[in-house]
Amino acid sequence: MAILGTLLKKGITLRESLEQLYTSPLDLQKQELRNLLIHCQSTKFGQAHSFDNILNSFKKSKDEFYKVFSASLPIHDYDSIYEEWWHMAKDGQKDVCWPGKIKYFALSSGTSGASSKYIPITREMVKSIRKTSMRQILTMSKYDLPASLFSKGILMLGGSTDLKKSGHYFEGDLSGITTSQIPFWFQHFYKPGKRISKTKDWHDKLDEIVKKAPDWDIGIIVGVPAWLQILMEQIIERYQLKTIHDIWPSLQIFVHGGVSFEPYKRGFEKLLARPLNYMETYLASEGFIAFQAYPNQKSMRLVLNNGIFYEFVPFSDENFDEDGKMNSNAKTLKIDEVEEGKEYAMLITTNAGAWRYMIGDVVKFTSVDSSEIVITGRTKLFMSLCGEHLSLDNMNKAIELVEEELKIDIREFTLLGDRSDTLFAHHWYIGTDDEVDEHELKERIDANLMMLNDDYKVERSSALKEVRLSILPTNTFYKWMESQGKVGSQNKFPRVLKKEKAQLWRNFLNEQITEIS
Repeated sequence: MAILGTLLKKGITLRESLEQLYTSPLDLQKQELRNLLIHCQSTKFGQAHSFDNILNSFKKSKDEFYKVFSASLPIHDYDSIYEEWWHMAKDGQKDVCWPGKIKYFALSSGTSGASSKYIPITREMVKSIRKTSMRQILTMSKYDLPASLFSKGILMLGGSTDLKKSGHYFEGDLSGITTSQIPFWFQHFYKPGKRISKTKDWHDKLDEIVKKAPDWDIGIIVGVPAWLQILMEQIIERYQLKTIHDIWPSLQIFVHGGVSFEPYKRGFEKLLARPLNYMETYLASEGFIAFQAYPNQKSMRLVLNNGIFYEFVPFSDENFDEDGKMNSNAKTLKIDEVEEGKEYAMLITTNAGAWRYMIGDVVKFTSVDSSEIVITGRTKLFMSLCGEHLSLDNMNKAIELVEEELKIDIREFTLLGDRSDTLFAHHWYIGTDDEVDEHELKERIDANLMMLNDDYKVERSSALKEVRLSILPTNTFYKWMESQGKVGSQNKFPRVLKKEKAQLWRNFLNEQITEIS
């Protein structure tokens, strides 16, 4: 790692990064898809969908390959690809959607649909994740960092590396699967170390880390903001500190992903003596999709040449219904057909056997030339009861603004749709431990959303009759997650709750009130 610090100062760049820098996005993606098709020609999936015929189309006109590919393969969500294909790999069959047997399955947190999703993880995907991780590490040359930082510890707060053996395969959190296979040279720097990382109980793991905290000199922390904030608060309380820098003075970098950091930032920075460098990643259970390539930049660079082929579906009423389900006649686009400032749902084809797979995220391109994106929401985590089209990005921004306006820390929030007589209502549940007037908080969130979203503003004067708001202790949100078996690691509280999950939340709150009374 000390050698890495020296390399960073010299501005070393990997071949893959240079290739993406000096090659058109379409050329990179065309090559990536061709490689995936060649590799999987003899699989059950490849034979069922005439991969030979698709590959022949690559010799024809520029766009013919995509016309044939998109016409030959259906679009899958998790349920459809699992029920038709992945379950066979899970049962131990080989050469299903990827050559050989699948040894690992990542358990996704499942914010919508199935409570747990089994995502295949191949050796090739793990290699791709490592390559992209190194590409992001080397972007640190653009930051003003001392070489000594890379001799410090790196705390990665993830799932258990003690994977569960289930017949033919191992299952666990993606972070647990990848961390269980970290290179030997990295093990000296990796914290919390092999023993603690095997701990299955999340609370026990946090307790162990808190105990060991004084023994470590941590320079980089990696994880989901909510759980890292809870950990740092426990360390500060345990050792009666003012800030986390009192125990880890070398801490300079926070690598985060999985959820927007902005709503957490105000409360997070109260735990610091000085600002950190923030680096965002887009690492899903299905693959390492993008990373922040430059300091102080909100966008992330899509990785175009490391085992994933992307397609984009304009996120509009024409292509998606009110529940976020894609219409059968939705038009898909390749990388050279997208436009800046427009929202797209993503389909991915990967080196783990996902084919035209709807990952569920919605992105917006901030730069087409550089393939820079921001995540604006989820296909199923948005609110549009009557045409207000409220995105996750709108919600996060409204909360960030109200935190600044009222000087409060909102750790968690969620939004439910409701009825107001014959019309509609939004019901916000806000998690904060600060004193704040409920009515003023509601009015300010409402005003911010009207400023951010014209459709919302129009509907607030017509069908969206009412906004309701309930303030709850932050811990209430974490108790509910624990009751759902979603505590710790990469689990996040859903920003929108609909249908069965909304009712589960309401039932939980009623139980909490009953227990108190």
